[in-house]
Amino acid sequence: MSEEEHALVASAASGERLAVGAYAAQAVLNAARGSVQPQYALLRESLAIMMHASGQARRIGANLNQAIAALHSGEASPQLRWYAEAAARTVEKLDELADDVCRRLP
Repeated sequence: MSEEEHALVASAASGERLAVGAYAAQAVLNAARGSVQPQYALLRESLAIMMHASGQARRIGANLNQAIAALHSGEASPQLRWYAEAAARTVEKLDELADDVCRRLP
């Protein structure tokens, strides 16, 4: 298992408030019973991450808009560069996640 895959499983286990081993055992039993389709669990995890990132992007965008408004009024905002860089990083992560979800879809 790659480090990225391990992190994904650890994150999913944490989301269920289970240890990684307990989460893995539960997933194996559910799969054996045919009660859970693992690809949907991955998509649910990806959706939760995208929803969080989307909220972060909205907050960064609101702050960036305030900084731009202050700049237009003649006040230079020292946070302007930080907000712009944070927004760019967030959008890049959202793009990477969207690519990952696309790769996982049948």
